[in-house]
Amino acid sequence: MSETPEPTEDPDDPIRALEAERDDFRDRWMRAVAETENVRARAKRDVEETRQYAVQKFARDVAEMAENLRRGIESLPKAQPGEPEIVAKLREGFEGVERSFLSLLERNGIVGEDPVGQSFDANLHQAMAEQPTAEHPPGTVLQSWSRAWTLNGRLLKPAMVVVAKGEAPAPQSVDTTA
Repeated sequence: MSETPEPTEDPDDPIRALEAERDDFRDRWMRAVAETENVRARAKRDVEETRQYAVQKFARDVAEMAENLRRGIESLPKAQPGEPEIVAKLREGFEGVERSFLSLLERNGIVGEDPVGQSFDANLHQAMAEQPTAEHPPGTVLQSWSRAWTLNGRLLKPAMVVVAKGEAPAPQSVDTTA
């Protein structure tokens, strides 16, 4: 068994210089390989994100159409006994179209959420008004003018909401007998 000779301390030793150069090239090579892998992973992530969110503008427009369909259904007269059969069938038809449309959107990653009763979340909701109330804790969404819409978990359109605020303090009586 032969032993490797101890490197000499001479800075002019050609073997030592070659070993240092080899180590430097190996280090550069390892860094280049790591950087290449990072670039590949980043590019793959970017392509996937672009594919997933490329339809964001279209999805926002489609969510607006779903909101308009809901407004149209809500504008129909409420069901009443003795109403014409055509009105009842129209209402049922529009509600069926809305269910089918929302199902299609969900299958494609577009989800609408009605926030009524939830705590206000600035990431999902846009407060349009505050309303004093004693029935709900402050910060609770009391009314929603539109849903919060997301595309694969990314916010497309915030919900327009009315938020509960603490009840206004009762006016204090002032002693005027002084």
